[in-house]
Amino acid sequence: MRLAVFGATGGTGRQLVEQALAQGHEVTAVVRDPARLPVEHTRLQVVQADVFDPSSVTPTLAGADAVLSALGPHPRADDMTVCSRGVHSILQAMQDAGVRRIVAISGAPVPKRDPADGALWRVLLRPLLHRMFGRLYADLALMEVELLESAAEWTVFRPPLLTNRPLSGRYRTTLGRNASGGFGRVSRADLADAMLRCLTDAATVRTTVGIVG
Repeated sequence: MRLAVFGATGGTGRQLVEQALAQGHEVTAVVRDPARLPVEHTRLQVVQADVFDPSSVTPTLAGADAVLSALGPHPRADDMTVCSRGVHSILQAMQDAGVRRIVAISGAPVPKRDPADGALWRVLLRPLLHRMFGRLYADLALMEVELLESAAEWTVFRPPLLTNRPLSGRYRTTLGRNASGGFGRVSRADLADAMLRCLTDAATVRTTVGIVG
C-alpha cells in the first residue's frame, strides 16, 4: 500500500514509518522538520508541509491508499488544538486527493463515559485525568467529531498510557469501547502494529478501537 504518515517524527509516528517500510509499504512521511526524521529507505519519501494548510497537504496525498495520523501536541506546547485542526485539514486534503481511509490516535480517557469503565476508573481516575489534561482531551474529542461527521473511512484508536517498550504483538483490542476501561498501558510499537493491521480490516471502519498491552 501507499501510506501517508502525519506526525512521523513522534514516537508512534516513527514506529509507523519503520514498521510500514518493513512490511513492504511505500511511505510518505509528512513532517514540519525533515531533519527530525533520520530514516532513509528507497520506499520512503519525506515531505515538508504545513499540516494546517490543506493546499500544502493535498499534493502529499497523491496516489495514497490510506492516511495514518500520529499527530499530537508537544508536552510543553501552548497550542492544544493540533489534533483537531490538523485532522480537519487532512480530511479536506483527502477529499481533494480522492483518499478515503484514515487511521488516527485519540486517547482512552477522552470519552466522558465508556462501556468498559470500572468503578475506580469512572469515579476517580477519569475525572482526575480530565482535570490534569482537560485541554488535550477536549481537542481529541473535537478531532473525533471531525472524523465522525466526515465521509471518510476512519478508525480511531484510544490507547491508555504509551510506553517505549519494543514490539511484542501481545496486546488486546476491542471495537467501540475501551479495553479494560482504558486503565493500563501499551507500547507505541504495538499501537503502530495494530494501526497498520486495521488498514485492511473492514470491521474497524468508522469505529473506535480500544487497545491495551
